[in-house]
Amino acid sequence: MQVLIIEDEPVTARNLQHMLQDIDTAITVATILPGVAASVSWLQQHPHDCDLIFMDIRLADGLSFEIFEQTPIAQPVIFVTAYNDYALQAFKRNGIDYVLKPYDAEEIGRALQKYRQLTGAGAAKNALPQDQLLQLLKGLQEQPAYRQSFLVHFREKLLPVKAGDIAWFYTTNEVVQACTLEHKLYTIDLTLEQLQQQLDPQLFFRANRQFIVQRKAIQEVDFFFNSRLLVKTLPPTHDKMLISKARVPAFKAWMNA
Repeated sequence: MQVLIIEDEPVTARNLQHMLQDIDTAITVATILPGVAASVSWLQQHPHDCDLIFMDIRLADGLSFEIFEQTPIAQPVIFVTAYNDYALQAFKRNGIDYVLKPYDAEEIGRALQKYRQLTGAGAAKNALPQDQLLQLLKGLQEQPAYRQSFLVHFREKLLPVKAGDIAWFYTTNEVVQACTLEHKLYTIDLTLEQLQQQLDPQLFFRANRQFIVQRKAIQEVDFFFNSRLLVKTLPPTHDKMLISKARVPAFKAWMNA
């Protein structure tokens, strides 16, 4: 069985690959793709070169649902994500299962078994039976939503900082700092990739490899060289916060939501 993995975190993608091959040695990972653009390109060139797709939802250059809008996908999809609010959209787009991160081998094994049952029985590949879907959605609603606060070190103390009070996160030299709306800086013991999975996507946007910004902190957005956007915040950032040309449509959609 040929499996395609669409995941923008390299470590997570490799772990999933090893997990799949440990579960079933007959599984071969066709390739690992990091984002929307790469996935569209590969699927257009190799429309029949995989049997099943494992797909994260929030990718570095947009939501994976954008892939379905740009190229037809016939294969069933197992969505693996840290977010519990995309289930209905997932099952409208070839979804046969919805696995929440962090997952383990047992959960992935169950998802593979569901794939075998559905395809072996000749059942529809793009939906679950209604009772299973309702049960799954009920379980997802009981999951905790998003990170509400951070416990940070500050002058030999631990301080709680509300996520909603943070204007932006910035990383440099593998150190992540959070700047609050009151212009206080704290070090966060997480990567931007981990934060992106834990923060409410309605409030926070991954601007680029260095920044995650909160909606409330954005004061204005200027046009910049090479069709990019320059985001100006309050408090201001030390470095320019630029939105790449490829990310501009996703940023505009987020701002208009």
